[in-house]
Amino acid sequence: MGQGLYWVVLIGVMVGAGSGVRIVINTWPVTNSTKAAWDTLLINGSAVDAVVSGCSQCEAEQCRGTVGPNGSPDEEGETTLDAMIMDGSTMDVGAVGCLRRVKTAIAVARAVMDHTDHTLMVGDLATKFALEMGFSETNLTGNRSLSKWKTWLANHCQPNFRQDVTPDPRQSCGPYTPKTQTMEDPEEQDSPGNDIQSASAHNIGEDNHDTIGMIVIDQSGRISAGTSTNGLTYKIPGRVGDSPIMGAGSYAMNGAGGAAATGNGDVMMKFLPSFNAVSQMQAGVDPTTALQKAMAPIIKFYPSFHGAMIAVNMDGKYGAVCHGYTNWTFCVADDSSSEVQLHFIDCKSSMTGVNSANADTYQAKLLLIIFISSFVF
Repeated sequence: MGQGLYWVVLIGVMVGAGSGVRIVINTWPVTNSTKAAWDTLLINGSAVDAVVSGCSQCEAEQCRGTVGPNGSPDEEGETTLDAMIMDGSTMDVGAVGCLRRVKTAIAVARAVMDHTDHTLMVGDLATKFALEMGFSETNLTGNRSLSKWKTWLANHCQPNFRQDVTPDPRQSCGPYTPKTQTMEDPEEQDSPGNDIQSASAHNIGEDNHDTIGMIVIDQSGRISAGTSTNGLTYKIPGRVGDSPIMGAGSYAMNGAGGAAATGNGDVMMKFLPSFNAVSQMQAGVDPTTALQKAMAPIIKFYPSFHGAMIAVNMDGKYGAVCHGYTNWTFCVADDSSSEVQLHFIDCKSSMTGVNSANADTYQAKLLLIIFISSFVF
């Protein structure tokens, strides 16, 4: 298959919700990943197959520098990967966290689901398992990630995610040791009730860490959800975010729907927003309202955080919300159109408008860009 040729057409703010049986929806403007998943459905692949295909495409392209190898170095300059896959027809899950030296994280997560009774494997022993399953070992560090790490070192290791340690992590690199009570300056202590300073103090935005989160419903009505990421840039080694945590990074359940999240995982995982949204849809709530209900408690406790979510119900109706960004983008492919659709949403209004999952139109304030594809076979 040759490369797709895309023409961009801006067509308005009130668009179809996607009423087809089959659907692919994913976070961020990574249309090649959407197409890879959709192409899998077109050859009668399962929802799980499609999620793995789509996320694998993103890993191979190193989407936005935040998925796959050669991105998001930790404090020691190493890139590690998190991923998960969930089969909503069986509730089986496979996930990997802090996966080292294997670049196909979503495929390893599927191997955990298919070839073990476990759900989550982490670190070097997840790598050992991957090698046993026939995956190749490789260096995940590349020129881009190495350059970012060197710049971080030259900037006195800023931004920095440590706290209550010495030397002062806001000014100096490590090694660090915990502060003793006598060493602490009471005037510098953060109140336990304060909003986490993740977005402002640590400069966490959409370019610091993205996750591809994808939800697919196949021709048999089975739903699957999955994620892949290389995590938070300059994270403390060993950190695992929300992406491989079922119910946090993504969740899927036949008869209800699926949801996926992206953003500040250290904040979002505390609220299991994907599980919350799917539970809301299981109770009959439309996707966008379900997402608003799932996002609301996060915003209440952490008003400065950055994050976004997508959801789709079993009728193929979908929604999205975001917070902390000005606007945000997600992709859709479904049976209402043969083209990959790129949606922009205004984050402020996404948390106030209510959409009906039973309506014929998707009533959020969206701008739809259709990529009309001409493919050479």
